[in-house]
Amino acid sequence: MTKLTNKDGATAHEEKRHVVIYGYTRQELTKIIRHFEAQLPEYVKISVDNSGLVTKITLTGVNTGVELLRFKMNKFHQTLSGIFSHETVSTEDKSIAEVLGDSLREKELTVSSAESCTGGNIAHKITQVAGSSNYYLGSVVSYSNEVKTRVLNVSGGLIQKYGAVSRQVVEAMAEGVSAVMRSDCAIATSGIAGPDGGSKFKPVGTVWIAAKYRDQLVSECRHFEGDRNQVIESATNHAIVMLINLLLNRYEPQDEINDD
Repeated sequence: MTKLTNKDGATAHEEKRHVVIYGYTRQELTKIIRHFEAQLPEYVKISVDNSGLVTKITLTGVNTGVELLRFKMNKFHQTLSGIFSHETVSTEDKSIAEVLGDSLREKELTVSSAESCTGGNIAHKITQVAGSSNYYLGSVVSYSNEVKTRVLNVSGGLIQKYGAVSRQVVEAMAEGVSAVMRSDCAIATSGIAGPDGGSKFKPVGTVWIAAKYRDQLVSECRHFEGDRNQVIESATNHAIVMLINLLLNRYEPQDEINDD
């Protein structure tokens, strides 16, 4: 809570509430929260910060009655969280990497990453969090197929048969880095960030992502929009959120995709 002084000299109080969600573009969010925003009183403002399908919605309330303000802000916060009950990553002012770190620390788990198209961005996001050395063991940026086979022990036959951007290879990457680093969890990515390299069946923006939690291994194929940097950012965020959901036992498998 922050104390402010209004133009009449009275002491006003400021309260903030946050909801961090994943999976929506700014345009989609505008439509979804339009009705909620219209119901807010004048003393409550809403701001939306969206990047790579991660969105932080902040409610800021300013009023002279602190108890009433807190009550109202808690109600608005609860309503907003309810709108995005399946997409909410956090109801605090935290990055998705911080949320992942909280879960790993709570469960006393370690994690590593194997990155192709994201080029180390997952490692960068995770290690931006203070104290991440307690749970993050390291990364293999396996940009070439040779590194995938020699370092991560991905079968060359898998790459030849299915291609580097495939379920089979990205799952083998996750298994491989987990074995090399001896981590409880792992994240792996392999895709086409662009602007070149796409094909009819695997266009630019196609990314296979795998997340591993002990003996659980899941993978998804996603098609991200935007330029190279936007694809990398979106793939990074999606990979982190996949592992968060796996750790919290709320992961919902993607519908079966045949990309052969």
